[in-house]
Amino acid sequence: MTSHTLNELIAEGVRGRYILVRSDLNVPLDGSTVTDDGRIKASLPVIEKLSDAGARVLVTAHLGRPKGSPEAKYSLKPAVARLAELAPFKVQLADDTVGGSAKELAASLGDGDVLVLENVRFDARETSKDDAERGAFADELVALTGDNGAFVDDAFGAVHRKHASVYDIATKLPSYQGDLVHTEVEVLRKLTTDTQRPYVVVLGGSKVSDKLAVIDNLLGKADTILVGGGMLFTFLAAVGHKVAGSLLEADQIPVVQDYLKRASDAGTAFVIPTDVVVASRFAADAEHEVVAADAIEDSSFGASGIGLDIGPVSAAAFAEQIKAAKTVFWNGPMGVFEFEAFSGGTRAIAQALTETPAFTVVGGGDSAAAVRTLGFADSQFGHISTGGGASLEYLEGKDLPGLSVLDR
Repeated sequence: MTSHTLNELIAEGVRGRYILVRSDLNVPLDGSTVTDDGRIKASLPVIEKLSDAGARVLVTAHLGRPKGSPEAKYSLKPAVARLAELAPFKVQLADDTVGGSAKELAASLGDGDVLVLENVRFDARETSKDDAERGAFADELVALTGDNGAFVDDAFGAVHRKHASVYDIATKLPSYQGDLVHTEVEVLRKLTTDTQRPYVVVLGGSKVSDKLAVIDNLLGKADTILVGGGMLFTFLAAVGHKVAGSLLEADQIPVVQDYLKRASDAGTAFVIPTDVVVASRFAADAEHEVVAADAIEDSSFGASGIGLDIGPVSAAAFAEQIKAAKTVFWNGPMGVFEFEAFSGGTRAIAQALTETPAFTVVGGGDSAAAVRTLGFADSQFGHISTGGGASLEYLEGKDLPGLSVLDR
């Protein structure tokens, strides 16, 4: 089966109907300031399309990881304030999710109005392992939509979660795939079936353990895997190099060694940096120098040196691989891009992605934040995913509950 689309729902008619939309407003905050509004901007088109069609739109979303009860620092207020600034329609925020405020405001909605319910994770039932508890929460959400409601899942960043507002709600209302989710799935399919080659994957981030399953699934599918970020030091250790005080997952060394052997047999080439930027400490103003990847402990900082970025030679070599590719997937920064001195590798990857003729996908999460922090525009890339974890799990070949339930 295939999922029903938002356009099908609108063709059926939505004026005067309550449409429950699961959006992804899980944005990074500095206090009450949204530091990256990419997910809010990506959520806006579907909400606007429904509002324009006369729907009474109820939006559910989460932010952060509250412990199943309200916490002020995880309120959706900053995200909704930014949504309201961007939106051409009026946006309200309920004080709760399914309580008195939500019920009163939902009942008062007119055609085209939009109401965001407070953080669904303020209710412990949202993430419960108990099917009945999640189902009961979903029933209360359904009750807000009246007799002729529908559900639209437009939160790709949450489709890998079997949560009440993602999965259970779709078993209780006529359900449709939002445009954002539809686009994400179509893009990721290009990375898993009929992929244009050469196919280059750039993997970074802090821990190799976070990427094991996706690496395993890419062997034999990707032509080249470029390794950077904190995870590169486990790869360096796996080929016999000392990494001083750099991040190292020693228990993963045998796993990485196995991957290196299997990759060779499968026709996938791992490319590990030949030079790294080593610092005296983890700080923006730390002393640092570029050294060969096999001589990290020979730096000025000796055994206490910390690798915080790939070196310029490696960055240039990675860029050449990207420019020669036809498909590129990037997940994870090459270094501590938040510190200017250690942002060079990540910047080089982002720049190369803007210059290659390849189909390029930036895999959400820290990678998406990095390109925006470094001054690149979303439009410079083929696609910037809104779902880091969901993107990886899709590439791992896992079943994503929020997608499969839409195919029922």
